[in-house]
Amino acid sequence: MTAQTQETRPDGEGPDEAELLAAFDATIARHDRIEPRDWMPEKYRSTLVRQIAQHAHSEIIGMQPEGNWITRAPSLRRKAILLAKVQDEAGHGLYLYSACETLGVSRQELTLKLVEGRQKYSSIFNYPTLSYADVGTIGWLVDGAAICNQVPLCRTSYGPYGRAMIRVCKEESFHQRQGFELLSTMMRGTDEQRAMVQESVDRFWWPALMMFGPPDDDSPNTEQSMAWGIKRDTNDELRQKFVDMSVPQAEALGVTLPDDGLVWNAERGHHDFSQPDWDEFYAVVKGSGPCNAQRIAHRRRAHEDGAWVRDAATAFARRQQETVQRGSAS
Repeated sequence: MTAQTQETRPDGEGPDEAELLAAFDATIARHDRIEPRDWMPEKYRSTLVRQIAQHAHSEIIGMQPEGNWITRAPSLRRKAILLAKVQDEAGHGLYLYSACETLGVSRQELTLKLVEGRQKYSSIFNYPTLSYADVGTIGWLVDGAAICNQVPLCRTSYGPYGRAMIRVCKEESFHQRQGFELLSTMMRGTDEQRAMVQESVDRFWWPALMMFGPPDDDSPNTEQSMAWGIKRDTNDELRQKFVDMSVPQAEALGVTLPDDGLVWNAERGHHDFSQPDWDEFYAVVKGSGPCNAQRIAHRRRAHEDGAWVRDAATAFARRQQETVQRGSAS
């Protein structure tokens, strides 16, 4: 018996919890997928809800810092690119909310938990976008960090989450290339533009390193998530991958990463680098970042302003259903 075949036994009784857990563990051990109708431990389900919801919230909140520059983009081409990217992020949030709904929670419930401060989103989106160069830096560094984190999730043990991530990762990869292209163009411009890019990189480098979460020794969920196959790499492994990827890209751009401790370690075959300010990270996560209150207030206002649209759509769907039922009865 597997997690996908929970048949009734000949005596008419279903499998007991020990058998279900054994089948679940066997599925995880084979690196097979758990699907929505399969039995799963409650802690596995709640861990998925927390992680997928946080991911979905991050995509939706992440529209704000870049959306801040849509009306001020320097050309029609740049405006169209930024509009398309922000629209993509909205789509990513919808994919992920849909994946989370397969676990028995509604989008309404998840949204309320976000605006009431009962669920988190990525700490990076609590930093302001102070210059247009930040649009490129977010594409290069923030989306680059997201790619490092999300590509392994295409192989996560929960089927709907892994399938959603395939499309998300393809689009995030394009966003990173867009950001790199924008910065590359600015670095070929004036001294003022080059200084703007460097200043932006200086501000976003450390928050980008924090995106992977706390060090493994201080991460309460990593070990269990790894054992369940929800995560495929630890926070520190992903952070190292991101640093190794970013160094040659920074050299190609002609920018300096703001870390005096960043050096190649031939013995390890990786770059050594300094640790971010973890006190700052925890302060931002707990709500004391530069833009925490602003981001949530904006999302709450958008949710409240859109109530009439949701009510109208619900009423229309109900009327359509009643019409179909009347037609069937006549």
